[in-house]
Amino acid sequence: MQFFSKSFVGLLIALFLSVFVKADAYLLMPSNVLDVSTGRILDGYQVHVQDDKIVQIGKNLTVDRAVKRIDLSGLTLMPGLIDAHSHVLLHPYNEVSWNDQVLKESWAERTLRAGNHLGATLDAGFTSLRDLGSEGAGYMDVGIRDAVNKGVIEGPRLIVAGKAIVSTGSYGPKGFDLSHHINLGAEPADGADLIHVVRDQIGKGADIIKVYADYRWGPNGEAKPTFTLDELKTIVQIANDSGRPAVAHAASDEAMRRAILAGVQSIEHGDGGSFETFKLMAEKGVIFCPTIAAGDAISRYRGWDGSKASEPARIGQKRTSMELALKAGVEICNGSDVGVFTHGDNARELELLVTHGLTNLDALKAATYTSAKLMNIDGLGLVKEGYLADIIAVSGNPIDDLSAIRRVEFVMKNGKIYKKP
Repeated sequence: MQFFSKSFVGLLIALFLSVFVKADAYLLMPSNVLDVSTGRILDGYQVHVQDDKIVQIGKNLTVDRAVKRIDLSGLTLMPGLIDAHSHVLLHPYNEVSWNDQVLKESWAERTLRAGNHLGATLDAGFTSLRDLGSEGAGYMDVGIRDAVNKGVIEGPRLIVAGKAIVSTGSYGPKGFDLSHHINLGAEPADGADLIHVVRDQIGKGADIIKVYADYRWGPNGEAKPTFTLDELKTIVQIANDSGRPAVAHAASDEAMRRAILAGVQSIEHGDGGSFETFKLMAEKGVIFCPTIAAGDAISRYRGWDGSKASEPARIGQKRTSMELALKAGVEICNGSDVGVFTHGDNARELELLVTHGLTNLDALKAATYTSAKLMNIDGLGLVKEGYLADIIAVSGNPIDDLSAIRRVEFVMKNGKIYKKP
């Protein structure tokens, strides 16, 4: 005698699975796994993901039948990539100049563009961004970060700097009649007012405090320091007291030196750094974010053909700064200043890191666990048990052939799949 219909039994099974089996559990089955900390290729390894964490790594893993199997044959599994210097509220300067983006594009337009930028970035295998300033768009970056966290829009995980801080009179847009009130690309503050401004930016949602330790306001438009050492120390202390780091835009040697002594977490750009200053960075554990791709892009917009014979001075200066940083033993992250060039082309920085002296493995380390330090999030940047399930799979072995990072076939962030073969 049949007491229960097949459909009723099926309903009971589905109910059991929904209650007792986690829906977001996966067994990822690639051809191999890249351990970026050692450079080892782990042939035949599998990765078990539960919720947002990696719970097992090894060969022939035994998991519950209800765990979803994802066949990634022929692919190399590795940590999601990180770009530690982005501007999601900017788009390439050869489309619209920085001045016109800040002055003429509405915040609504810029925010909608940012949504497209985030999608392209995640699709390219970059699962985390450190976004260093809204560039005149107030705290739109805070709202974008929160929208990503809520699942309103898909994109990389974001930590954001909000408005960023500049000294009075130093930042742009400039060149307008003084009777006009111009919307600046960052928030000006000096002296004792810095305490209020740092606290206000923290209160309005900034994860990090970015300060422009210098800018192009010298007599001939050259980069010169904008804050005293004591002012920089004030910014760093207030940020650190709240549990947040401060980071510094600094291109001149003196501004770099002051920012390092003040205790910043990273130096952005660093074009004019001396060997002594880079040695000081290494001693203090300050990370270097060279943003090579931004200068490369701007030079090409201005007509450079990429050849050594016609190389602009800024390109040669960047090469020298990288040589000095490597010689001094500075830890280098991957931060591209994307927004100056096309979002989704973030891999450009890794390629340039290699042409400027890093090995393929060192560039991959820069874009994973070194940059993870700047995200200030535990358990990020490695395919390792207990770590966040930010994972990509690429076609090829990126240690042998870095172009593999251009062939991203699978993207997972926080245990959720966003792209698969």
